[in-house]
Amino acid sequence: MTVRVLLADDQPLVRSGLRVLIADTDDLEIVGEAGDGAEAVELAVRLRPDVVVMDIRMPGTDGIEATRQIVAADTGSRVLVLTTFDEDAYVYGALRAGAGGFAVKDMRLDDILAAIRVVAAGDALIAPGVTRRLIADFVARPEPVRARPARSADGITQREREVLTLVGLGRSNQEIADELVISVATAKSHVARLFTKLDARDRVQLVITAYELGLVSPPA
Repeated sequence: MTVRVLLADDQPLVRSGLRVLIADTDDLEIVGEAGDGAEAVELAVRLRPDVVVMDIRMPGTDGIEATRQIVAADTGSRVLVLTTFDEDAYVYGALRAGAGGFAVKDMRLDDILAAIRVVAAGDALIAPGVTRRLIADFVARPEPVRARPARSADGITQREREVLTLVGLGRSNQEIADELVISVATAKSHVARLFTKLDARDRVQLVITAYELGLVSPPA
């Protein structure tokens, strides 16, 4: 099935580069382009793309506010924030606004395409380097950890523990499937069960849980 993509970036050169990149794929299709956040919201509501690839710094309505409005409009579109700026304030802002992924423009081109597919499939994705910073920030703040009930891995299977470890390392479902030699559908099923068993709202919480349980070592 073809993933319908809306590009939102105030730099025509960036949009052109992404357009050329996506044109070379069989499973992705550009359905619209926006030069600012307000236009991105209008097109998302009208075109209902599968994924909106959203820049953050744009004139007028920025990418975070545009993401918030698209999510609130219940268009069914998922938002992948793709930006040059991976500052923590932008990451947290994008996630709070409801973005399904956060990637940076200096990622490999194939990784950007993979990120679009991951977000289109309903998974959450955060660039690995950004994930490590989020975890480093989390483990540096002891109070929220003490205030939360202790997590327990008693209810998860050995295979689910392996999957949780890989989620904690920032692996996508495809990467988990490849590493454990299972199908992507099976990987997604394991992740879905982990959401339920660990009472996790999203993939970021699963990453944090992996660190809390000692399955993955905190960044140095």
